[in-house]
Amino acid sequence: MTNAEPARSREQRKQDVLDRLEKDDDAWVATASADGVPTLVPLSFVWDRGTLLMATRRTNPTARNVTPTGQARISLGHTRDVVLIDATAEVVEGPELSPESGDAFATKLDWDLRGRTPWVYLRFTPYAVRAWREENELSGRELMTDGRWLV
Repeated sequence: MTNAEPARSREQRKQDVLDRLEKDDDAWVATASADGVPTLVPLSFVWDRGTLLMATRRTNPTARNVTPTGQARISLGHTRDVVLIDATAEVVEGPELSPESGDAFATKLDWDLRGRTPWVYLRFTPYAVRAWREENELSGRELMTDGRWLV
């Protein structure tokens, strides 16, 4: 199926991605255990100084998977407006989280986890971003490589 809409410029796609990162509340997060067992879960996030900040219980597979591999793939949108983000991930314990990041998370999501020990924050730092809507946007879908925006 081909969309009648003209392809967006890479500059417009980058702006659309940044808008989604600022405004969206939820994303799909894929991680894998050290032995390769995949996990895909929806998590709420805040775009915090160039990273995605999320939270989950420390015993959940997503939090456990961050430690051995440090790799994750995050998806925003649906199949007709895809944003794929490859990121390095780290667990951030509540006391290690800056007050600014904790405030940003609590304000956007109306959920303050600081001081709740069953929970940990997960910080995802993008190193690759791709975005496209239809076949006519497959060319030029790479917007970030090696942690640097290409546009």
